[in-house]
Amino acid sequence: MHDIHWNKVILPFLIALIVSCDLSGQFIEKGNINYWEFRNKPFYFGLTIGMHSTGYIASKSSRFSDLSRTDNLTFVGAQSLPGLNVNIITNLKIGQYFDFRFIPGFAFSERKLLFSPRADETVRDARIESVFLEIPLLLRFKSDPYKDKRFFVLGGLKYSYDVSSTSSARQELRENLIQIAAHDFQLELGAGMQFFFPFFIFSPEIKFSRGLNNIHIYNDNLETSRAIDKILSRTLSISLNFEG
Repeated sequence: MHDIHWNKVILPFLIALIVSCDLSGQFIEKGNINYWEFRNKPFYFGLTIGMHSTGYIASKSSRFSDLSRTDNLTFVGAQSLPGLNVNIITNLKIGQYFDFRFIPGFAFSERKLLFSPRADETVRDARIESVFLEIPLLLRFKSDPYKDKRFFVLGGLKYSYDVSSTSSARQELRENLIQIAAHDFQLELGAGMQFFFPFFIFSPEIKFSRGLNNIHIYNDNLETSRAIDKILSRTLSISLNFEG
């Protein structure tokens, strides 16, 4: 009876010890020390602070050549301007290599449309200041970790609502130059690196967003609106993620 009891205690212990040493050896060989603390977490939260350059893709309407003669409109273009964003991260692991990421937040942006009524006059601009409520839904694919670092790519959809679209400045802009829709849907793609530290994960990433829907609201009473067929949004952002 004594031998049976000894085997029941020691044998499982030796098996567990061998397995744990083998796993530890694998991670030590790859230099993964801090990664081990986060490996089994099903989800975690964090904060994103980022900078972005956002602008428009404006295409001229089929009537633009006629307007150039009748309304003396010679140029339509767009200019990207810098902005800031702050987001909250909710990350849910899907297996070993995939994450589902929900990252709501606010983006403080400024964009500009350019119009030139005549070649010898100063270009008129529609400067559009916005505060966006953003709701990105992203899927992330991660590589195997090496020395507490790993590469990832991500993509998904982002909905944004311009909470400043009802301001008096925007009302004046709508009456004189152009009207832009408050709702926008964008395709978002990006890549980055994860760096595992003892108490948090630091993840710099770069993303590109491209609007899917035309956000130009046509107004036949405005020559600037008649000159434009559609307007799509675009954003290039660099974000610093702190998660744990």
